[in-house]
Amino acid sequence: MAWYEEAVFYHIYPLGLLGAPEMNDHGQPVHRLPELKAWVDHMKDCGFTALYLGPCFSSGSHGYDTEDYRRLDERLGDNEDLKDLIGYCHDNGIRVILDGVFNHTGRGFFAFSDLKYNRENSSYKNWYCNVNFWGNNEYNDGFSYDNWGGHNLLPKLNLYDPGVRQYLFDTVRFWVSEFDIDGLRLDAADVLEHGFMCELRSLTGSLKEDFWLLGEVIHGEYNRWVNDSMLHSVTNYAMHKALYSGHNDHNYFEIAHTVRRQRQMGLGDNTHLYTFVDNHDVERIMTKLRDKRHFLPVHVLLYTLPGIPSVYYGSEFGIDGRKERGSDASLRPALSLEELLSSDNDSLNIIKTLGSIYSKESDLWYGEYREADLTTTRYAFMRGNILVTVTNSDREESFDLGLNGSYHGVLQGREISSDNGRLRFNLEGNSAEIWVPA
Repeated sequence: MAWYEEAVFYHIYPLGLLGAPEMNDHGQPVHRLPELKAWVDHMKDCGFTALYLGPCFSSGSHGYDTEDYRRLDERLGDNEDLKDLIGYCHDNGIRVILDGVFNHTGRGFFAFSDLKYNRENSSYKNWYCNVNFWGNNEYNDGFSYDNWGGHNLLPKLNLYDPGVRQYLFDTVRFWVSEFDIDGLRLDAADVLEHGFMCELRSLTGSLKEDFWLLGEVIHGEYNRWVNDSMLHSVTNYAMHKALYSGHNDHNYFEIAHTVRRQRQMGLGDNTHLYTFVDNHDVERIMTKLRDKRHFLPVHVLLYTLPGIPSVYYGSEFGIDGRKERGSDASLRPALSLEELLSSDNDSLNIIKTLGSIYSKESDLWYGEYREADLTTTRYAFMRGNILVTVTNSDREESFDLGLNGSYHGVLQGREISSDNGRLRFNLEGNSAEIWVPA
């Protein structure tokens, strides 16, 4: 079995967490990245076994406008800092994946700078999509080009060009040899050229047998990207939406339907989609939940439904984060770990407990999913031999399940046993329990 099939991810946006300036002046490196070693210790204490760290490489602003793919962002430090941090993670049994921003570059990338200077005579004029020297843009370049999301700050690479592909593949080889990374999260994978991703899968598999490719995909049929020739996994935005709205709307049918729908796509229990409740692009889960007591059942589902669970830095402490005036800055704050750990925190205790349970119960990695009970306010399912039950209403819920045997509740310590082939018990409202065979 591959390491990522049993992983629990922790997601760090380093420019935000470490309080880097919004804009990069490309001055001398400021060695902020070593501060993350304390967060690695925290990750280990919480049961996380993998780190998604990104974006990391030199950019003009938010990190996804890459200007140098082979140099750590100067606001974080230098390449030795990244090499040292990943080595520290590996020494502590934690795998590391980085952002691969291959759909577009920043305007300061060497190929785009050459295009601006040499125009029609540039050796890199075919590196970008639909360059039109009869056009113009808000930067008064004297030409236009395709971009990502309507932002000319992010000119779109032409992944059909052999030179572009070779440069990016050589970059990945450099990242593996220089930093010993374990995988990549492909930014904007839903608009990347499929042949490029297939070739990348073949390359990375030759570099490291268990190298993991995760694609950022919002909508669509996930099996278009997740298959034996392209990506191992994608970001499960469908489940992300279902997890919070299924509680806000008191509608567990939405969550159960999402599981069924993905199984109909051929994405079964062991497809291991990347499951999350918030990240650097969406509001924090504690902000989205109308009833904060739902933090427990939401995270129990995160850790027990089929998928690879991931927690975004700070959300294990139950912090808020709301988009303000169209900016993501409040979703990517600088945090003091020492201050966060200075007092007891119920949310953190929940995450630590779930991390401990997940590490011990292989049925939560590979166990077959079977629905056992479903109403708008209560939900029960099996993962192998483990029973999971959650509620989202204020009232106590009664479960009557066609199961035999005795079970121990690892969250609350209760014991239950079946009678005449029925397992009957009550669970308080806005609660959850993970039942293992006694």
